Amino acid sequence: MRRTYWVSMLAATVALSGCGTSFMSLPAQPVADQATTPDAKVALYLKSQAHPAVVKVIGRVEHSVRIARNTDDSATACRRAFAEGLQKLRVNAQDRNANAVVNIRTSFHANDPEAATEFACGVSPSAASLKVAGDLVVIGAR
Repeated sequence: MRRTYWVSMLAATVALSGCGTSFMSLPAQPVADQATTPDAKVALYLKSQAHPAVVKVIGRVEHSVRIARNTDDSATACRRAFAEGLQKLRVNAQDRNANAVVNIRTSFHANDPEAATEFACGVSPSAASLKVAGDLVVIGAR
């Protein structure tokens, strides 16, 4: 009985050892460029990216984003999660009458990307996830 238990536990450990989530840091600009069009009602500015003067600060928002990977590779799944997070920030801004989101940052658990031009993402065989946060503001003329 004991032997069967230990063999079963060893088999489960081996089977689940490949299911871990790994941290990725990817370039943010390609996704942010696709998410921001010149005629967009809400402008998006990553981290310390230059932006017009802030007229009014409305508040900070953050969202957790988790998407199924489907058949995507890790980087594609992370880009989809980041794009979804940016869209959530944009919807919050529109709902609260802001015309921009500044200081957009991402993280995955305690991991933040080192470079100001990158975003953080956690990816597993089944999903990609991240936390995205930004300041909702009204800015002057763009």
